[in-house]
Amino acid sequence: QWRRGESGGDVVQAGRSRRRACSVSGRSVEQYARGWFRQAPGKEREAVSCIGAKAATSDSPYYKDSIKGRFTISRDNANNTVYLQMNSLPPEDSAVYSCPGGPRPATELCILGGGYWGKGTLVNVSS
Repeated sequence: QWRRGESGGDVVQAGRSRRRACSVSGRSVEQYARGWFRQAPGKEREAVSCIGAKAATSDSPYYKDSIKGRFTISRDNANNTVYLQMNSLPPEDSAVYSCPGGPRPATELCILGGGYWGKGTLVNVSS
C-alpha cells in the first residue's frame, strides 16, 4: 500500500527557507517519478516540481515557472524519499503540499497528474 511519511506542517516567516521530505514505505518506488503539488485555499491544485524515476536520469525535472530558481527537487532512492528545498518563501507560497508518485515521466506526472496521492501537509508563510 502507498504510505507516506511527510514533514510536519509548519509556519515560516516570509523570506525564510524550508526543506520538506516525503517518504514512501512498504514498496520500492525507484521506477516511479516523484513530485510535489500544492493547493491553497480557494485555488486549484497545481504542480510545483517533479523528478524522474532514477537518481541518474535523462528525464529532466519539471519546475513551475513561478518557483524556478527558488525551489529545488531531489530524491534519495535508497530511502524512497523525495525532497523539496524551498527558499525565499513569500506568503503566496502558502498551501497544502502533497507528494504524489507514479510510473510515468516527470513532466507527465506534473502536467497530467495521476499517480498515488496522500493528504499533504500545510506550509503557512506568514508576513
